[in-house]
Formats: sequence, C-alpha cells, structure tokens
Amino acid sequence: MTVRSILNTKGHQIMSVEPDAKLSAAVKLLGEKKIGAVLVMDQSRLEGILSERDIVRVLGERGAGVLEEPVTQVMTRKVVTCKETDTVAELMETMTTGKFRHLPVIENGKVVGLISIGDIVKRRVQEYESEQEALRDYIKTA
Repeated sequence: MTVRSILNTKGHQIMSVEPDAKLSAAVKLLGEKKIGAVLVMDQSRLEGILSERDIVRVLGERGAGVLEEPVTQVMTRKVVTCKETDTVAELMETMTTGKFRHLPVIENGKVVGLISIGDIVKRRVQEYESEQEALRDYIKTA
C-alpha cells in the first residue's frame, strides 16, 4: 500500500495558511476544519508546518500573547515530507521515529497532499477487514 493509494481515496486537498498569517487565524482554521495541522505556504512553496503540538508548546512557553504573532514564529521549519510512491510501512516508521503525525506529500517539487497518522490507521483497518472477509468467504467454500 502506497501514499498514492491513500490520496486517491482521501483526496489531495490541503489546508494551508500564509507565512504572515496570525497564529490566532491558524488556530481558528484548525478548529473549524477539525484538523491537527496546516501547511504554511508562500504561493505554492512549502515554508513549514504548524501543528497543534507547536501551538500548545508556544502557548505554554510564552502565553496567549503569541496568538497575535505570525505563524512563522511558531511553525516547524524543517518539514519531513514523503512521496506518493512511499509505502505505508515507511511512513509509519518515519512518523514513529520523528514523533509527528502529519507528512506533506511532495511530487516534482510541489505539494500534492497531506497524510496523517489517522489516514494510515483508517486504511490499515480497511485492509484488515477486507482480508478477514476474504478468509471467511474462503472458509465457507472449503
């Protein structure tokens, strides 16, 4: 199973904010869309990623005043990415090792999607359910 197969089911849409957007606007977007991270993009160029963890960390360090600062002051700048040809096993290892839950998908230098750990778990559960159904059908005919 590859990233491409997940994106083909999930879709290629991404949520993003501009680098000079206020952190409060990004927080609002996360809440409205019920998502855990947004990409920080200048035009079509990936500048960083802003996750719930980034926000909680900076709020704990600097207080609520940080909500009026630009997301560039809070975002993760060194973004780990993946490709559509990467396997789910590779993603799980990358996410576990790096302790993060979102990976932008890059192809030919462009962002083409965003994969979350939830997307991976959902796909794996579907895969296991299909295998169980196939085994049940096999046993019925044996």
